[in-house]
Amino acid sequence: TTGPSSDSDSSPTVESVEDNPDGGCHIYRNGYYGSRIAVVEGILEVNIIQMTSIQMTESQAENSLVDFVVTCQGSLPTDVCTVVSDPTCQVSKSVVCDPIVITDECLLTIRRAFEEPGTYCINITLGDDTSQALASALISVNGGEST
Repeated sequence: TTGPSSDSDSSPTVESVEDNPDGGCHIYRNGYYGSRIAVVEGILEVNIIQMTSIQMTESQAENSLVDFVVTCQGSLPTDVCTVVSDPTCQVSKSVVCDPIVITDECLLTIRRAFEEPGTYCINITLGDDTSQALASALISVNGGEST
């Protein structure tokens, strides 16, 4: 309960009832209580704003490389994970996670390799210690070219 103390001091005090109502040892606490609350904004939104196929020579053509340009709103992320799945986004084919360092504006380029042509579902997750945000896209990879 909170109320003025019985002496002439008008500041509020906090008195708690027994902490262990099941019997045994009883603890009574008298005094003041204070706490700090930190409000964390978190990563609010992620957007894939561009997907670009990287042109390679014939000798490098075993994997198709695609650059994803990603932006976000809110807190700056500390890691990025990319999940490559089948076109229905149900069966995961690969997962790659990397730490990142962004110091000013949330704009980054993520390069991923695709072993064979096809249509893929891409999930890009940006995260920090307190939040995560996700963006998804379908991409068609055609032997070094993507659309």
